Amino acid sequence: MDDRTVTPQRIMELGWGFWGSKTLLSAVELGVFTELGRGAQSLEQLTANLKLNPRSTRDFFDALVALGVLARQGGTYANTPETALYLDRSKPTYVGGILEMANLRLYGFWGGLTEGLRTGRPQNEAKNGGDDLFDVIYADPVVLESFLRGMTGVSLPAAHAMAGLFPWSEVKSFVDVGCAQGGATAAIAAAHPHLSGIGFDLPAVQPVFEAYVREQGLADRIRFQAGDFFAESLPQADVIIMGHILHDWDLEQKRMLLAKAYAALSPGGRLIVYDAIIDDERRENAFGLLMSLNMLIETTGGFDYTGADCIGWMKDAGFADACVQPLIGPDSMVIGTK
Repeated sequence: MDDRTVTPQRIMELGWGFWGSKTLLSAVELGVFTELGRGAQSLEQLTANLKLNPRSTRDFFDALVALGVLARQGGTYANTPETALYLDRSKPTYVGGILEMANLRLYGFWGGLTEGLRTGRPQNEAKNGGDDLFDVIYADPVVLESFLRGMTGVSLPAAHAMAGLFPWSEVKSFVDVGCAQGGATAAIAAAHPHLSGIGFDLPAVQPVFEAYVREQGLADRIRFQAGDFFAESLPQADVIIMGHILHDWDLEQKRMLLAKAYAALSPGGRLIVYDAIIDDERRENAFGLLMSLNMLIETTGGFDYTGADCIGWMKDAGFADACVQPLIGPDSMVIGTK
């Protein structure tokens, strides 16, 4: 290969990628996309309505245009179809909660990645002897609600895909283990009116879950059951779902959760595990691999895994059959049948 045809452009774009990331995260924090959900605005209107100093707002909004998350016609700014749908807080399709959490917590903690790789220890609140991730989150109702909204944001696209791809007509009930706000629980129940569902999570989650389910008009078919999935048996149902749960834990804990799911299911019952499942060759799903690094930042033993890994653990737990089904973006589900 002629060295003159090789440029550092891709390396530099990747290395400076945090510039674009933080610009988007700040736009979500400031409510740019929600403000533009009211209608297109001029530079001056948008600056005033968001109460920003005018020094750099033109560069800020034009950077968002160049990044493809705002549109501009003449001197007027507007949302793109994607940001109008997914980053306007007034819409039920809002997924910005997970970006709010990334901005509030993860952006700073990822500055410790090098140290985490050297020590194998978390780089979040637990780094200097503080509480672990979940103790911190569940101790503060404001932080907890933000986290639960974030889980809805990250789960909804996969949940909508799962609602269409899994044969729900064959079952009558499901349990969403670690249900958070209930985004996935509600999405599946809304798509299949014959289903009844249980959201299973720690007691502190109950008021947030029940408020969300009421807003979705599903309180007659979805209920909350408080519990600790390490200390207690899982509720029984035709299908058990573990969404963005398994990757939080070390291998022994992963195996324990799969064994609990197996014990709670009747013969023929199915377990759905969905995460940013890494491709078996570990070459393509960069998000899944980066999410696994995020587990280093945030947990003491968590890691993401391949479809083959999960199938192997399911079969070790007793499941007769298991397969991988891609969902949307980096997410896939692994379905195990008892």
